[in-house]
Amino acid sequence: MSEYRITCCSTVDMSRAFMEEHQIPFAMFHYHIGPNDYPDDLYASITPDAFYKQIADGAQPVTSQINLEEYCALFEPILKQGLDIIHLTLSGGISGTVNSANLAKEQMEEAYPGRRIIVIDSLAASSGYGLLVTQALENQKNGMSLDENARWLEENKLRLHHWFFTTDLTCFIRGGRVSKVAGFFGQTLNICPLLNVNSEGRLIPRTKHRGKKQVIRAIVKKMEEHAQGGTEYVGKCYISHSASRKDAEEVARMVEELFPRLDGKVLINDIGTVIGSHTGPGTVALFFWGDERTL
Repeated sequence: MSEYRITCCSTVDMSRAFMEEHQIPFAMFHYHIGPNDYPDDLYASITPDAFYKQIADGAQPVTSQINLEEYCALFEPILKQGLDIIHLTLSGGISGTVNSANLAKEQMEEAYPGRRIIVIDSLAASSGYGLLVTQALENQKNGMSLDENARWLEENKLRLHHWFFTTDLTCFIRGGRVSKVAGFFGQTLNICPLLNVNSEGRLIPRTKHRGKKQVIRAIVKKMEEHAQGGTEYVGKCYISHSASRKDAEEVARMVEELFPRLDGKVLINDIGTVIGSHTGPGTVALFFWGDERTL
C-alpha cells in the first residue's frame, strides 16, 4: 500500500465509530452558543438530540472554520512518521477552510522537506463529503499511489450527488437562504424545498413540494434520474439527517427497494453540529454516485 494517509475535517458527518474504525485523522470545526465555544467532535461531547433541542428552543449557533494552527497540528504528526497526506476539505463553495489548509500545506512542506501534502477541495458536504473520503480510502486500499488517488478524486468528485430537503425552514430563514416572507408562506403552506449542491459546491434550491410525502418521493426520484446505472446502481448510498430519523429511514427504505444492487444497506448518519447549525432540525440529505454535476 502507498505510504500516505487520508485526512479530512469533522464536517464529513460520519460517525465517530466509523472514523476510529478506519483510522481517519480529522480536524475539527467549532461552533459557538453565546460566549461558549464547542468543538465539532462528532458528538463526543453532546448528543444529536440535545444539540437539536437547543436549536429548537431558540439557540442560534455560530460556526467557525479550522485555522492554520489546527491544520498544522493535524498534519505534523503524520509527516513525522514519514508519510505523505491527501487532505480533503469541506466544499470551498460553503467555507473558506480550504485556504487555511493550503497555507498549512505550504508551512508543513517547508518544515518537512521531501514530504508532500495534496489538498483537495471536495466540493462536497456532510456525508457526501464522507462518501468521497470513503472512496479515497478504497482507492488507497486497492493500490492507488498518492498521485493516482488525488487525480481520481479531482476527476470524479463532481459525480458525487447531494440532494436534500427540509421540513423546517426556521434556520434557513435565520441564515438568509430563504426570505422571511417566503419562509412565512412556506411554513404556512407546508412547503418543503428540495436543494442540491451544484458544480461549484454551493447549496442551490431546485424545486418546492407540498408536504413531506411529496418531497420524499421527489428526492428518491432524483436518485433514479442521476445515479450511475439508474436503478441498476451498484455503488454506496449515504443519508444524513438532523433530528429526522424517521424521515431518513423512509428515504432509505424506498432507495433500498428501488435500487436492489446497492453496495450494502444505506448508511444513515447524524448531521454534525457545524452543518446542523445552518440547517437546524428537519433536514434529510441523500448522497450517491451518478452523472457529472454541471449546473
